[in-house]
Amino acid sequence: MIILDNVSKRYQTRGKGWFSAVEPLSLHIGAGEIFGLMGYSGAGKSTLLRLINLLERPDTGTVTVAGQDLTAMGAAQLRQARQNIGMVFQQFNLLANRTVADNAAFPLEIAGWPSEKIKTRVAECLEIVGLQDRANHYPVQLSGGQKQRVGIARALAPNPQVILADEPTSALDPATTRSVLECLEDINKRFNVTVVIVTHEMSVLRRLCDRAALLHQGRLVETVNIENGMIHAQSEIGRELVRED
Repeated sequence: MIILDNVSKRYQTRGKGWFSAVEPLSLHIGAGEIFGLMGYSGAGKSTLLRLINLLERPDTGTVTVAGQDLTAMGAAQLRQARQNIGMVFQQFNLLANRTVADNAAFPLEIAGWPSEKIKTRVAECLEIVGLQDRANHYPVQLSGGQKQRVGIARALAPNPQVILADEPTSALDPATTRSVLECLEDINKRFNVTVVIVTHEMSVLRRLCDRAALLHQGRLVETVNIENGMIHAQSEIGRELVRED
């Protein structure tokens, strides 16, 4: 589903030359996988996630999603391709002056869906995330977990094949974290949506992911399989990353 081939990203810093956020790396993520990007703060996790939908354009390499080379596309083509890639943000990024239903409808309005089709699809998505009774509420009336589930409904609304989630549980308490992870897992299983999740929490990897890329200072250390919550890292840095206190 997702092929990153030799992608890298660096930024010019004020008076300090260049900072390499992602060193050249390659990853293959299969259709229907839940794939984690794990590392300490500053490891390049969020930058790498944003390379997948070209919110950040790589300096080198190519990004292919569902057989389409996004790096070869013009602006109009890329906007169309991004409808196949939902995004869930750490800080929710909901529109405060819009209801829950209107927030979920937003990407469909941008894509030009007819209003009746939008209404039907939004109702479906709110039912999937368990918020059908909050459709007419505003974000200020919601808990953190409910806000994040609105974000998931919004990402799911255009029927994407891929959902990218950037630290979606880092601002939530443990019980709410479980409910959000269960929501993502349910969507993955029911609709075979490929999920890529950025996290620094081992519990998220063990609970949710099939495989994960371990990142350190912008480099891919290794890719690990996760079976029954067990992670067997081969490298010294990898073992440190997955060690739990």
